[in-house]
Amino acid sequence: MDRVLPLAAVQAAQAAPGQPVSAFAEDAQRVARTFPQARLIVYPELHLHGGADTAETYRAQAETLRGPRVRDLAQLAGDLGVWLLPGSVCETGPDGQLYNTAVVLSPHGRLAAFYRKVTPWRPYEPFDPGDRFVVFDLPGAGRAGLNICYDAWFPEITRHLAWMGAEVVFNLVRTTTCDRTQEIVLARANAIMNQVFVVSVNAAGPAGTGQSLIVDPEGLVRVQSATEATVLSDVLDLGHVARVRRYGTAGLTRPWAQFRPGDAPLALPLYGGAVVPERWAAAPDPAPSGPGDPAPPSTR
Repeated sequence: MDRVLPLAAVQAAQAAPGQPVSAFAEDAQRVARTFPQARLIVYPELHLHGGADTAETYRAQAETLRGPRVRDLAQLAGDLGVWLLPGSVCETGPDGQLYNTAVVLSPHGRLAAFYRKVTPWRPYEPFDPGDRFVVFDLPGAGRAGLNICYDAWFPEITRHLAWMGAEVVFNLVRTTTCDRTQEIVLARANAIMNQVFVVSVNAAGPAGTGQSLIVDPEGLVRVQSATEATVLSDVLDLGHVARVRRYGTAGLTRPWAQFRPGDAPLALPLYGGAVVPERWAAAPDPAPSGPGDPAPPSTR
């Protein structure tokens, strides 16, 4: 059975600060009309929050995940009948924290997963760090993982998502600085090291530096944009992940098969832990399932 994921990655200019969901909905509806086969639509980091850049402006726009913003976004996803990743949002945490949180809304109008950025870009971002990795299932296609912008600079984060079974990692970005060149290298490196698809979607100019890209599990760039507003459309065959892991990148290299039971554990002094061969394997491929919402997001 094919496990394909048609998607539209929207490299959009930053919205006006505090833009209502109704204004965002007009653009999402336009994208859905233009790309009617897309099962998933994804926007850049903090897209709904425009040029906000201080703790005060972010906190003024923050809501809980039970607030009207997420409810309206969930209704929009249900109306469109797509998986919607509207970028990350400013979240008020249960104890008053300020989180940069990616939300996933299902085609049935429900909050299916959320991920709080674990590595805010310090000292420039005022957010509190999240404390867990998150994957979620796309019925009939496979399993996806979430990370946000600077997370891509930490190889442990994408590695854990792949270990949890992610076959595609959505990296939501709002890079306005000159280091997008390095982030493009990291998108390819994370795909190669973990044999996963990486979808890195950045904000467009004039504020963002664009250059969004989609990378396959062997590190080959399937599509890449320039800096202006655009939409990258693609159809990902998530079954390609299993083939690459079985036969190797370029038919050769199989990092998930490196360690074998009986090998001595490899100490990792930086983490106070070890690579234990019996645990060194990505989760099995998710079995295709029928329509409906996925199980709660995994935080193994």
